[in-house]
Amino acid sequence: MIKATVKKHDLKFIHPGTTSRGTLYTKPSWFICFRNQNGVGIGECSVIPGLNPEYDSSYETKIREVVDAFKRGGEYKLSDLDHYPSIQFGLEQALLGLKGASPSVLFPSDFTQGKKGIPINGLIWMGSREKMEVGIRRKLQEGFKVLKLKVGALEFDQELEILSNIRKAFLPEDLEIRLDANGAFQASNVLEKLHKLSEHAIHSIEQPIRQGQWEVMATICKKSPIPIALDEELIGVVDSSQMESLLKTIAPQFIILKPSLVGGFGKSDEWIRLAEKYQVEWWSTSALESNVGLNAISQWVFMKRPGLVQGLGTGQLYSNNLSSPLNLRGPKLFYDPEVKWDHSLIFS
Repeated sequence: MIKATVKKHDLKFIHPGTTSRGTLYTKPSWFICFRNQNGVGIGECSVIPGLNPEYDSSYETKIREVVDAFKRGGEYKLSDLDHYPSIQFGLEQALLGLKGASPSVLFPSDFTQGKKGIPINGLIWMGSREKMEVGIRRKLQEGFKVLKLKVGALEFDQELEILSNIRKAFLPEDLEIRLDANGAFQASNVLEKLHKLSEHAIHSIEQPIRQGQWEVMATICKKSPIPIALDEELIGVVDSSQMESLLKTIAPQFIILKPSLVGGFGKSDEWIRLAEKYQVEWWSTSALESNVGLNAISQWVFMKRPGLVQGLGTGQLYSNNLSSPLNLRGPKLFYDPEVKWDHSLIFS
């Protein structure tokens, strides 16, 4: 018999997180905890208000429905949660932890043994030009060779000037620049903006227009001077035939996999299989999870031996995150097995 509990935790940003969709000061997560005679499993159901379509007033009720099924000695199939990707991912983590030797080591590897790290990009949040430039300098001082900048909130000319200043100091071979528009551009002028952005040697841009415009996005992917990466476009695409149709129709250069938004590792693995079939490259990005979710994603992505720098977080966004073995050394994320987890927030 499994003992199962749910604990909600509101993560508090040290600095407000701003995208073209708005500003976040807190972000909710729910932790599923399973216990049986063999061990413990912990999974994070992490949502971003306004982005996760399943997040509404009945969200917590759904999590408790899932947990109650296990309490009664039954189960809940992952496939029954296709329209609740964040809960699907949280349950998947908890079940993997319960089956393993440790609730926090889901995929044993050189990463979890502390022998190897994962190269990640440095993320620059939207803000004033001054704040963004301070953030850029800090990341460069920390040794990052790949920067990801959020665009679409400032005046476009200001964003071009920021990019111009970066390129005056760093050649493309010395610094890779990725952009994320979060769907901020309009179909009517997106190609014009992409041509102007391309003057600054941009590696890729995520989701230049809002999702759901497949034919328009397909045209952009054909004509854009900057390679296009699909991000929000993948949300809500839940079965293999839909996934394949999206990749065939839009033909993007990249896709971005966020397990909390696409339905965990099982769905992410299916996206990877299809991406390889259609010669679409991919990388994975965390989606503001606590260290519990970030840890799970990091371990999974390391096992994939990805060729591209990943978009993982650093665990440094929140003032009330769970203490963990994850740590940043230069531009790489490491797991130190000598450092203990502090799960007291979950078990209190």
